[in-house]
Amino acid sequence: MKRKKPLLSTSSEVTLGMVAAASGVSPSTVSRVLSGAAQVSSDKAERVRRAIDQLGFVPNTIARALADGRTFNVGLLAQYFESPFYALMLRGIEEVLTPAGYGLVVASGHWQPDEEQRCIASLRSRRVDGIIVLTGGLSDEFLAALARELPVVVTGRALQAVGLHALKTDDLEGARVATRHLIERGHTRIAFISGDPAHADSSERERGYRAAFAEAGLAVDEALIGSGDYCEVGGAAAMTRMLDHGAQFTAVFAANDQMAAGAARVLHSRGLRVPEDVSLVGYDDLLNTAHASPPRTTVDVHIAELGRRAASAMLDLLRTGGSTIEPPAPQLIVRESTRRLQPAVASTC
Repeated sequence: MKRKKPLLSTSSEVTLGMVAAASGVSPSTVSRVLSGAAQVSSDKAERVRRAIDQLGFVPNTIARALADGRTFNVGLLAQYFESPFYALMLRGIEEVLTPAGYGLVVASGHWQPDEEQRCIASLRSRRVDGIIVLTGGLSDEFLAALARELPVVVTGRALQAVGLHALKTDDLEGARVATRHLIERGHTRIAFISGDPAHADSSERERGYRAAFAEAGLAVDEALIGSGDYCEVGGAAAMTRMLDHGAQFTAVFAANDQMAAGAARVLHSRGLRVPEDVSLVGYDDLLNTAHASPPRTTVDVHIAELGRRAASAMLDLLRTGGSTIEPPAPQLIVRESTRRLQPAVASTC
């Protein structure tokens, strides 16, 4: 009995040649788009990706790996996947690696260097072609040694090593701009909630805060600097301690948006309104900051774009062994949580 032909063809029946014909390019161009092995014009690359989506083409990754010894997988070491920061970064990384034909093998180190080293060993056992490390507590020496064995991209570090590309956001400048914004609005009593000192960017953001005061010729009141942990609970605890100790301030700059959210919750519970009583600035520009009540002023570090650039740098390392990609510059986003401080009106009584 003759077997009936299926009504719908499966993705395995779609060939690379069919993708080439549908996109109007050669099969070799399709291969270059899939592997990222060479530069292809944006117009041709877009046509190929559109054809892949329309036809449901699935690259034969196993055959490609056998042909050139690559697995077409990239390892990703993050810290907390439940964090909105890392979720945005992951989205950006996938947007670049997936169209290039690479998969992700992910692990979470929880800011524990021993756990991070275990994760690196696990990723290497899966024969990934390279590893992207999102900040973390691994030493520079460990990362440099790792890069001698396979390509490494690391964020949050200013590190130079063969086989490694680092993307370090200018956190000092971002924090300086945020603090200067408050000073320009008349605030001189500005509380600062710092991040976890284990994070490489925490000290940079505090330095930026202090630099803005120095530029304005103002002295920093050390009693207005509270220690946080980059989590909402830590921001709430730091704000509670300041208020309980009678700290006097008209504005708060928190070193990330999660701590700013915690501080806002405590201010509300104490009957203090944002921005009528206290202006509030965060850092990172997480998705929920634009929808906070009121929408929060923050520093946008372009998280998803940083992820895209980290992935692009990894493709550069895999193609040529080096990269010149720079991180995006931080940008102040002014919303409704800050206001100009009104000078006190002298009584005439």
